[in-house]
Amino acid sequence: MSERTTTRRRQLGATLRKLRARKGLTLEEAGRLIGVSKATVSRYETQAGPVRWIVVEALCREYGATEAETRAVIGLAKDAKQQGWWNSFADSIPESMNLLLTLEHDAVRESHFSCVYVPGLLQTRAYSTALQKANEVPLAREEIERLVDIRMKRQEILMRPKPPRLWAILDESVIRRVVGSPQLMKEQLGRLLEANESPHITLQILPFSKGAHAAALGSFVIIGGPEPALDVVYVDFHAGSLFLEKDEELDRYRLAFEYLQAQALDMESSSAMIHRALKEL
Repeated sequence: MSERTTTRRRQLGATLRKLRARKGLTLEEAGRLIGVSKATVSRYETQAGPVRWIVVEALCREYGATEAETRAVIGLAKDAKQQGWWNSFADSIPESMNLLLTLEHDAVRESHFSCVYVPGLLQTRAYSTALQKANEVPLAREEIERLVDIRMKRQEILMRPKPPRLWAILDESVIRRVVGSPQLMKEQLGRLLEANESPHITLQILPFSKGAHAAALGSFVIIGGPEPALDVVYVDFHAGSLFLEKDEELDRYRLAFEYLQAQALDMESSSAMIHRALKEL
């Protein structure tokens, strides 16, 4: 295990905890069922120390996990030590970014709602650079370039042979707010139009005319794992980031996203609105 707990190890612990709670078992009861100590079950759930996938399989069996859930969780156990391309940045990026990058790397689908800026996966380099320059704490040029490089590298998941399914809903303010310069913004809007032509990307605009909407809480991302049990909601805000994994939290954000899908313009009308915004620049 590396000094810095891998996100797959964190996911494994959280998922085992969720499955045990769903079955209504205590740590001691779970351990007794598979012949290990309460401390061992606790260690598997709290990300402490190495894991044996055969123990994970036994726990899944006693928890009544589905075949698909078991397969996904065992996959996490087998890959618990795996680090991604971003590991070389690990000492200089926040733990929250390390977690986001790993979740995103393993995602099969992502549902974004953005009410301020274009989602990172759809940003141009110039747009991303302008955002970093607008940071309330001035950053050195080298730091800005490093952060933008990481964001551009993130976007490579969309170029895989089997990319994640990306569904992005943008508040109209996102396409109206000029970031950097009108010319820079034209380039960014062009990138959004291009994205909406991709077979694995769906882009919708939520117009001002819709008034109040289902996501008054602000921007969020639902990062979908191989199974719904591995889904995580990511919420980024000024003071930090939140990763929500409880079933009731996931249900709330999934429902909000469904309402937003219904309130937003369809893909064709959304592209037409982006075209109008582009022409007005």
